[in-house]
Amino acid sequence: MKTLDLVIIGGGPIGIACGLEAQKKGLSYVILEKGPIVNSLYNYPTNMQFFSSSEKLEIDEIPFISNEAKPKRSEALEYYRRIVTSNKLNMHLFENVTHVEKVNSLFEITTSKDTYKGINVIIATGFYDIPNKLNIPGENLAKVSHYYNDPHFYAQQKIAVVGASNSAIDAALECYRKGAEVSLIIRGSEVGQRVKYWVRPDIINRIEEGSIKVFYNATLNEIKPQEIIINTPDGLTTIKNDFVLALIGYKPNFKFLEQLGITLSDDDKKLPTYDPNTMETNIANLYLAGVICGGMETHKWFIENSRIHAKMIVASILEKRK
Repeated sequence: MKTLDLVIIGGGPIGIACGLEAQKKGLSYVILEKGPIVNSLYNYPTNMQFFSSSEKLEIDEIPFISNEAKPKRSEALEYYRRIVTSNKLNMHLFENVTHVEKVNSLFEITTSKDTYKGINVIIATGFYDIPNKLNIPGENLAKVSHYYNDPHFYAQQKIAVVGASNSAIDAALECYRKGAEVSLIIRGSEVGQRVKYWVRPDIINRIEEGSIKVFYNATLNEIKPQEIIINTPDGLTTIKNDFVLALIGYKPNFKFLEQLGITLSDDDKKLPTYDPNTMETNIANLYLAGVICGGMETHKWFIENSRIHAKMIVASILEKRK
């Protein structure tokens, strides 16, 4: 079994950036992605538009041209796929990492298809794989989803959207415009302040005109096959319901990080330990890159401000060779 200079776990934009940098610097590497190229982006809603402009989503100074200033999901998929194929990156797709263990000075990485050895490992797995749960009765019913794809599915249905962030608001507006009867359930007193600035006035106007019903300072109490029970400031309210979209955010795979020996902060943020100058964790030669660095602070790191992690990590690896 060949020992690689670097094994990159995660084939999203930051994982790709790490692969590009490793390739440029002559390091032997592999990128392991459990699904298709940029699996997380592929699983974003079909009609999603990014908050960031296209130039802020560029990696390795490769131009990203989009029809509008803020690109759509389909344009991002095209952009990152072209980078992988045109640069002939060594990316193994649909290969899920099942175990990572450090034996002496080398890492042994086991996947659903093969086994690898690496001197260095980068974890660039993001946080989109594990949804936050409501932890209420009925959450496991087939009518409940923690992911949203296409509004056509919900046409002429009574749907409840739980959440106040971009994913929830986008879903509520799209489904409403495809003929769904939408109820928004928001834990706080207003639509989230981080909602895209061109979308927030739209949802507020739809709420004020009565097109979309909203329950502020409310939580779901129970989900039943044909109705839901909402805990509101005025008490429990029951409404008819066909589908529930519980879009309340996602979190990194903390169990995986802990199994690797990476220490996490004791508070609710669960911030992983790493050197901000090199991105190296408390485990020698084990690095973090991208949004996973923020723990539960999933709004801290984005593609645009974590692109630099690739250069920082590869520079650290090369420095250790001297």
